[in-house]
Amino acid sequence: MSKQIRLGVLDQSVIRRGSTAGEALGETVKLAQASERFGYVRYWVAEHHNSVSFTGNAPEILIGQIAGKTSTIQVGSGGVMLQHYSALKVAEQFRMLDAFYPNRIELGIGRAPGSDQLTAAALTYPRRQMDIGLFPRMVIDLLGFLDEQMEDGYPFAKIKTQAGQPPKSIPEVWVLGSSDVSAGLAAFLGLPFSFADFFGTTGKHGPMVADLYRDQFKPSKYLSEPKIHVAVQALCAPSEDEAQFLVSSRNLNKASEQLGLTNGLLPPEEASRYKMPSAVRQYIEALTPFYIDGDPRQVHDGIQEIAEKYRADEVSLVTTCYSYENRERSYRLVAEAFGLTAPENTALAD
Repeated sequence: MSKQIRLGVLDQSVIRRGSTAGEALGETVKLAQASERFGYVRYWVAEHHNSVSFTGNAPEILIGQIAGKTSTIQVGSGGVMLQHYSALKVAEQFRMLDAFYPNRIELGIGRAPGSDQLTAAALTYPRRQMDIGLFPRMVIDLLGFLDEQMEDGYPFAKIKTQAGQPPKSIPEVWVLGSSDVSAGLAAFLGLPFSFADFFGTTGKHGPMVADLYRDQFKPSKYLSEPKIHVAVQALCAPSEDEAQFLVSSRNLNKASEQLGLTNGLLPPEEASRYKMPSAVRQYIEALTPFYIDGDPRQVHDGIQEIAEKYRADEVSLVTTCYSYENRERSYRLVAEAFGLTAPENTALAD
């Protein structure tokens, strides 16, 4: 591609065996600071519930911590699982974040539960779970609450999400997904779309979903032309052999539910020797061809290839490994491979 790829980070606040939530969340903030120094343009945090491996269950709180410890990088959710919540409440939270950090906050929203079905039920109990068919209505309401411009006659049109003057700008809203349903909604509303290639199960149909989004896109007051971003699973190390050793922790974790593992990521010294049943091993082997793991040249070329397949100018990396130091190093090596540089006015907060 002739145009420079913009790189971002999607962090899942991974937790190691024997570690604590506080340590994992602290590492997420520390990694955001490092990512800003390395020249990444955005840093998104995920939402998971009742997970043994990921502890980021309140992205709106984590975003505030990250934005307060950085100065230039865009910070957002990758994403908020809107079906569990009130569109008004989410709008209020992100308007408040934007008031603290104007023009730096992004709101990615998703249709997936981000949890198992029992936990999804608990998130709304004793109310009923939302009919997912109402999701488009929730997104429309969210947009209206954010900019306080509901359609005439709508019952909630007079509600203000924040006291004072109407906002001069609002957080950029992204629709996140891995299907044509999410892509179609983003296109219809004229919103940017982020495709979840990092699952390892969506890469075959992903470029077709991206094409559908572009073909169906309708310009809006939010966006005049299609804007697509893809998130990929990647790990970079000085050598291919070391990269393959380090990702053994991630790969084993992908099958943690089937294997009954409940203590977070295992160190690669243990994960690489773990004896998996053949069915589980085949499951992992089906995922890994869609991941980008290797030395700096291999990862650089893999990201370029993904960007070309999706015709995307923006790619974010999900890097999961046992050691924080190896995770930070991976992002540094990729940044160096692409020649990224931090903005001149970057000055990290204490």
